[in-house]
Amino acid sequence: MSLCGHRAGIPLSRREMLQRSGTGFGALALQAMLAREAAGKTKAPPLPGKAKRVIFLFMHGGPSTVDLFDPKPLLKRDNGKPFPLKAPRITSHKSKNLLLKSPWSCQQHGQSGAQVSELLPSIASIADDLCFVKSMHCSNSRHGGALLELHTGSDTFTRPSMGSWINYGLGSENENLPGFITINPSGSHGGAGAWSSAFLPAKYSGTRIGGKNGEMKVPFIDNPLQDRGKQRKELDLLASFNQEHLALRGADSELESRIASYELAFKMQMEVPGVQDVSSEPDHIKKLYGADVDPTKSFGEQCLMARRFSEAGVRFVQATHRYWDSHGNLRKEHEKLSAEMDKPVAGLILDLKQRGLLDETLVLWGGEFGRTPTAQGSDGRDHNPHGFTMFMAGGGIKAGTVYGSTDDYGYYAKDKPVHFNDLHATILHLMGIDHEQFTYRYAGRDFRLTDVEGKVVRGILS
Repeated sequence: MSLCGHRAGIPLSRREMLQRSGTGFGALALQAMLAREAAGKTKAPPLPGKAKRVIFLFMHGGPSTVDLFDPKPLLKRDNGKPFPLKAPRITSHKSKNLLLKSPWSCQQHGQSGAQVSELLPSIASIADDLCFVKSMHCSNSRHGGALLELHTGSDTFTRPSMGSWINYGLGSENENLPGFITINPSGSHGGAGAWSSAFLPAKYSGTRIGGKNGEMKVPFIDNPLQDRGKQRKELDLLASFNQEHLALRGADSELESRIASYELAFKMQMEVPGVQDVSSEPDHIKKLYGADVDPTKSFGEQCLMARRFSEAGVRFVQATHRYWDSHGNLRKEHEKLSAEMDKPVAGLILDLKQRGLLDETLVLWGGEFGRTPTAQGSDGRDHNPHGFTMFMAGGGIKAGTVYGSTDDYGYYAKDKPVHFNDLHATILHLMGIDHEQFTYRYAGRDFRLTDVEGKVVRGILS
């Protein structure tokens, strides 16, 4: 018995029959997939996790944590003398390796006795809510490599960002919002690689807000069609074309992700404008973040927006403050940048705490590396990936903790060193994910965020 197609009397081959039937099967399968997505994007973590979401406050360029959090009496005593220890084999720029004392004083704060610079009075006031890891280190002394290592776990290969990994593993808590948003990201030093999903399905990439032009908006939500019904019909027609194409092609994660992204964008048009509109916040909250006056207004609004997205169910939110690369003019630049950043960061943590959200929100602060205790020129410091400070708060972190240390001059991580791989393993652990079991198969290999390294830093867990 022959099968006939739409052209009367011309039989269909078995392949054509399956392809045409497959269009319907593919549409049904895709509808089921989208229905599961719409029913809720949240995935239960495989292990009990104390953190539900992450806010990463990225200090692009590398702040000088030897000036901000890690004072060294010997650095002050030996100012202008040669660095007495062995210098790194590879450095970012040539220098005479002469020690440079800090222009600012540091004092102990809170019950923890954490040292915080006079440049950061607001952060100093919440020292007992923070965990300072003073023995961070990484593998690359250049911005691009170190930035990618911090964000993806690798400084040499294309890898998914940690926001994408977490989005892939846990999904968003809000079906109308993406699981990963990056606010004001850098377009250089790794660029989109810092928020890319790489070989993970494209729908797990970060959604960029702002950046080059300074406007803090999702770019494709500026002018939605006034007639939602008409737009819905247009998207349905486009989806039908894509569904037929998907059925003919078979499994195609990029096409499936594109279809899902259209649906998400449609939903975001209604949800995002309200969430990112920080003008609706009461005056006392804007004041808490410094979002009401300069010089804190810009980063204050970013931190406030980060809290609003996180509170609305976005799993991983990153806000970027830049540019901390003080090879010269250390005093002037770090005074300016600290004044912009200090109050917004403390305001975010205080706001999360008073809302009862800090215990389930992990806040991470830091740059791609620190800066050397030796001088570059007369008033600058070079990149230092060998020993620097990051701090965390909330989300299962032991508050009021100072963990690890650098050498007597602040150059190398000495006691309890913590690599970026260890940081990633710890973040995943706090989210309820075993970093060694959390893999994605690509090109014949099971990849993970921590690659073949990483251990959970249990000394900072509550």
